[in-house]
Amino acid sequence: MNVHLVQLDIAWEDPPANRKRITELVERSLIRAGDLVVLPEMAFTGFSLDVARTGADADAGAAFLRDLARRLGCTVVGGLVALAAGRATNQALAFDPDGSLLAAYSKLQPFSLGGEAAVHAAGEAIVSFPWAGLRVAPFICYDLRFPEHFRSATGDGAEMFVVIANWPVGRIHHWLTLLQARAIENQAAVVGVNRCGTDPRFTYNGRSVVVSPHGHIVADAGERELVVTATIDPGEIRAWRREFPALSDIRPVPSSPAAAPR
Repeated sequence: MNVHLVQLDIAWEDPPANRKRITELVERSLIRAGDLVVLPEMAFTGFSLDVARTGADADAGAAFLRDLARRLGCTVVGGLVALAAGRATNQALAFDPDGSLLAAYSKLQPFSLGGEAAVHAAGEAIVSFPWAGLRVAPFICYDLRFPEHFRSATGDGAEMFVVIANWPVGRIHHWLTLLQARAIENQAAVVGVNRCGTDPRFTYNGRSVVVSPHGHIVADAGERELVVTATIDPGEIRAWRREFPALSDIRPVPSSPAAAPR
């Protein structure tokens, strides 16, 4: 099966324009039934912290993802801001080819330095969904800096991670290095989908990639707006885990007790 990474130059706080552009990009791509299509974090608005604007688009954004999955006959993952019980959360939604909701993941680590933690509530659980015989766990942007969440997902059966992001150019080396690290340490395939272009605060240079469980970058979208495609082989992931069974050697180690005061 193939995964298609939609590297989008997101129009600032303009959901209709972004949905139109996403449709144009995917319609130009050779997408087959059963494939996986992945959009960036907050794909319809950009990384805006204006919850009144972003949250107002939640229902329309979810409907678009659902309809896209049905139309393409694919599994689709995309990011938006959801509002529930007075709380805003930065989410990744996954829909199956029938348009059924497979997963609704809320970002565990809102980006406190950028002010996100003041407006978006932190998620409370790791989730995963089935695709192409694999168990896939979605994560969002700043989550990538917290390896413990990825290890927990692996313990729950994840074999592939999808990381959607608005990751700026100034830290792009971190993005690539951490995606490779998460793949290597968990012996998992990693799909990282970033945006390109600019918003009022940052410049983004894409570099959406697919990383093998060995840590090799096997597909790279570069820096411009496009859809890049890669084949995911579940057999490769499982064969490497059997050949080099490091995950079975995981050993929880308790913290040392605090030293007694003198």
